[in-house]
Amino acid sequence: MTGLKTMLFHLELLVLTLLSGMLSLPVKENNFTRLCSSQCMMAVNDSFPGPVIHVHRGDTAYVNVHNEGDYGFTLHWHGVKQPRNPWSDGPDHITQCQIEPGTNFTYEWHAHSDWTRASIHGAIVVLPTEGTTYPYPKPDAEEIIVLGSWYLGDVKKELDYDLINTAAGSPEEAAYTINSLPGELVTCSSDPPYSLSVDYGKTYLLRIVNVVVHAELFFAISQHNLTAVGTDATYTKTLVTDYIMIAPGQTMDVLVTANQTPSSYYMAAKQFVTVDPTQAGYVDMNVTAILEYSGNYTPPASPSFPANFPSYHQLDKAYGFVEQLRSLANTEHPVNVPLNITTRMFITASLNVVSYKFEGAKESHIATSLNNISFMDPSSSMLNAYYKYSFVVFCFLLFFPLLIVDLFLNYYYYYYYYYKKYLLPLLLLLLFSFYCGGDGKKMRL
Repeated sequence: MTGLKTMLFHLELLVLTLLSGMLSLPVKENNFTRLCSSQCMMAVNDSFPGPVIHVHRGDTAYVNVHNEGDYGFTLHWHGVKQPRNPWSDGPDHITQCQIEPGTNFTYEWHAHSDWTRASIHGAIVVLPTEGTTYPYPKPDAEEIIVLGSWYLGDVKKELDYDLINTAAGSPEEAAYTINSLPGELVTCSSDPPYSLSVDYGKTYLLRIVNVVVHAELFFAISQHNLTAVGTDATYTKTLVTDYIMIAPGQTMDVLVTANQTPSSYYMAAKQFVTVDPTQAGYVDMNVTAILEYSGNYTPPASPSFPANFPSYHQLDKAYGFVEQLRSLANTEHPVNVPLNITTRMFITASLNVVSYKFEGAKESHIATSLNNISFMDPSSSMLNAYYKYSFVVFCFLLFFPLLIVDLFLNYYYYYYYYYKKYLLPLLLLLLFSFYCGGDGKKMRL
């Protein structure tokens, strides 16, 4: 019976893909080996990182996600705005319930349940509208750089343990990765590092994605300047720098010109921490990849490392970079920032130990909070609950006037006949359309 269900599940996936032309993303357990150890973890299309989705601005993309794993999750799309289409945004228990094992959900990528995004992630590239181009000189080529994490244990089991053992902290990475590889400077790293081949004189657009669960990262390329031109699907004024600082879930587009002596150069990333770096709980190592010039030359014994790479605790370097970012805000790409501020809010985000009673016993676990209020997963998604509540209100506002009209027109049979035959069915059709048409599942880009 299990084999039959699996066959039907894959048959449904194939039929939906062929009939609709949508992109199907199967998510299931896969084995990957790094740092002398193999891990079984959820991945998309059997790849880590997941596949890249390319679309143009203004396109509508349909993505059918099939959960072939052992636990539920959702997908969230960082940087993709969802005006009037919150059903496809993806935060777990906020806009939708989890995609349970053996089921699927169509979004019109990064998972949003616990720490599954440590392995379930991929890049979505939104190209300019067809017939237009970038607001900066067109690069000769593009490359995606995914900054990720590698754990030695089962992240989900570690997280479940850490949440109820308040002294445990949170799962710690064994290493960071660039395009899933930890590089040469990490103990027991047998895989060759990720390598980007470049031609002298050409300019490359690096689309950098930080999928690390809970750490900001510095990133730099030895002896090469980076020109930031965009972040989180928004163009910025050009910013020339020798390093960037990128937050979890953030994307950043940078230009790099291969204008140095042909050789091999390290691309490197390291964690930025705001706590005392002598404290345990952060990864004090560099992840590296190689920028390698094409052509004939004598390669160095070892690639050069970024000379002025910020140290882990350099607050001035992190804040100094972020404070220089400015929106492009030109005629073609306007930014309408509200200037009339009517309300000011003070919100404190914190991580604390929460105590509560469960079945008569006092329990404690780690929880985040806003202004000392924590969120507990509801039985259904908040958006769905709000939508159904709005539906009840809508029904009342519709049917109460209909009841009054019905009572009134009972005295006038001629009008009552046309009311029953034409007006009432039309109103009911509108009601049905409101109920069935609100659950839009498409992603507008």
